[in-house]
Amino acid sequence: MKIFCSRANPTTGSVEWLEEDEHYDYHQEIARSSYADMLHDKDRNVKYYQGIWAAVSRVKNRGQKALVLDIGTGTGLLSMMAVTAGADFCYAIEVFKPMADAAVKIVEKNGFSDKIKVINKHSTEVTVGSEGDMPCRANILVTELFDTELIGEGALPSYEHAHRHLVEENCEAVPHRATVYAQLVESRRMWSWNKLFPIRVQTSLGEQVIVPPVDLESCPGAPSVCDIQLNQVSPADFTVLSDVLPMFSIDFSKQVSSSAACHSRQFEPLTSGQAQVVLSWWDIEMDPEGKIKCTMAPFWAHSDPEEMQWRDHWMQCVYFLPQEEPVVQGSALYLVAHHDDYCVWYSLQRTGPEKNERVRQMRPVCDCQAHLLWNRPRFGEINDQDRTDRYVQALRTVFTVESSAASHKLLRKIFKANHLEDKINIIEKRPELLTNEDLKGRKVSLLLGEPFFTTSLLPWHNLYFWYVRTAVDQHLGPGAVVMPQAASLHAVVVEFRDLWRIRSPCGDCEGFDVHIMDDMIKRALDFKESREAEPHPLWEYPCRSLSEPRQILAFDFRQPVPPQPLCAEGTVELRRPGRSHAAVLWMEYHLTPECTLSTGLLEPADPEGGCCWNPHCKQAVYFFSPAPDHRALVGGPRTVSYAVEFHPDTGDIAMEFRLADTPE
Repeated sequence: MKIFCSRANPTTGSVEWLEEDEHYDYHQEIARSSYADMLHDKDRNVKYYQGIWAAVSRVKNRGQKALVLDIGTGTGLLSMMAVTAGADFCYAIEVFKPMADAAVKIVEKNGFSDKIKVINKHSTEVTVGSEGDMPCRANILVTELFDTELIGEGALPSYEHAHRHLVEENCEAVPHRATVYAQLVESRRMWSWNKLFPIRVQTSLGEQVIVPPVDLESCPGAPSVCDIQLNQVSPADFTVLSDVLPMFSIDFSKQVSSSAACHSRQFEPLTSGQAQVVLSWWDIEMDPEGKIKCTMAPFWAHSDPEEMQWRDHWMQCVYFLPQEEPVVQGSALYLVAHHDDYCVWYSLQRTGPEKNERVRQMRPVCDCQAHLLWNRPRFGEINDQDRTDRYVQALRTVFTVESSAASHKLLRKIFKANHLEDKINIIEKRPELLTNEDLKGRKVSLLLGEPFFTTSLLPWHNLYFWYVRTAVDQHLGPGAVVMPQAASLHAVVVEFRDLWRIRSPCGDCEGFDVHIMDDMIKRALDFKESREAEPHPLWEYPCRSLSEPRQILAFDFRQPVPPQPLCAEGTVELRRPGRSHAAVLWMEYHLTPECTLSTGLLEPADPEGGCCWNPHCKQAVYFFSPAPDHRALVGGPRTVSYAVEFHPDTGDIAMEFRLADTPE
């Protein structure tokens, strides 16, 4: 059976109908999920098994049967841990049918079918009784319902329902408890992801300052958390204003409430400064005594930084205060963590709220539109003064084409704030619909773009600028300047320190002796991986370059998009020993022959191959298949062959990279 999915092509701008097979969702969801990352997370797996074993032992020591409820079972790993630890029976709940089907096969493959029942339902739909999914309530509750924010996957409502309907009162719970921590900091770099700074532009008349509208400055920002690999943010990029504060804890063995609440912690600032950002993470204790702990703390707050477990399925949180506030060293303040059933946010107060007071402050919501149109990297990109300095304004009168009504409204506000509304005309149309009347009979002498488009995911999606340039070709005057003049696609072969784990097949789960990956899961994880790249912000994921950067394709924006494909084939020599995990691709935009902006490498690699990536852009990562053995270094020179083809009709770039054998 075939299904059809519509999508807006991010490169050409057209709407397309794509034919997919009936397993489309299965392949996409599982292949792009974090299951491989979690299965490689030895710290998580060992701590869960230790906690489950201890919980089963406590129940058995009371002379009771150990009946386990596993909510969100995924691959069935935690259920198999429970049976291995001596549980009499386990009910494994998984709402996503393709994953539930995979769990059934994995459980069967490992010989646990007689003691594990996989139930393909949401936990709130599970029933208990002689006619229900479970004959009686469980006395051990095992879950892994957590995201980087802890509660963002609906952990609180799921626990609330489970305690009311599915488990015994005061049941054993693994994890037993979670604690959320926070630290207040001042950071111009992170604050630049949330607020628009004045932009300084050098002109022939001197320095001109472009200021944001008042409502952008007063806007509390986006309500969503910014989750990142906080260990990759240099301590030089922020000033610590508070100690690490335990904000609130949740005891999962007792009734949990999903109602909105707030938790206040008094502190004295360690130094004076501007309170802007709250860094946050959590830990989970697997046992009531707190001896088995799994923490997401960054290196400066970790008890043993040398033994930190890298993981990408759980990271750390960056929250932005609604407004920056001055704080004075030694003057007591209150940091308040607010949460509803799915989200957390923070505020700074001079006086503390009553203990257990319900949330009175509503979750911040953007009212300036900018935070809805621009993501955090886009704010950082706009605030990058070095990048701004590379652009030159050439005309006093500018026409700007903007097809989005929301963007149109936002730009109007920015122009008005800078008294430019009479000098810049916004044309709210798609480029191909532009008419001579829209341009007041004039020809365009300068076609200028960054280029940046909100629909872009992969680096080459911003080639949409080329299609815009083609659509307005008839409106360009003789000798019209197109800026950027050209673009080029570049690639380098890298060895990742950790990112390889998310796509590395794992026949066994690290830290627990079961076979996780049957053929079906392997096919899912390999689906489209061998011929597609995926976007990642590589400033968060350290890597070493094993080759020199190579230009793969060139795109001439001075000419319309050509009708024929652009093709390139060749080989890349690996000049450094290492594990060849992937090829990284990015775009470079040539504003003029002398001035280039890179969305990838910002400078040549250091002697050891260390890379400095553009922090405002995601690069494309093409993982090699099959993945190289991460346990053994590859010695001697090798080559990687590539074949890349740009299809102008679709705007897609097809590619294939292959590791060659070591030359004799």
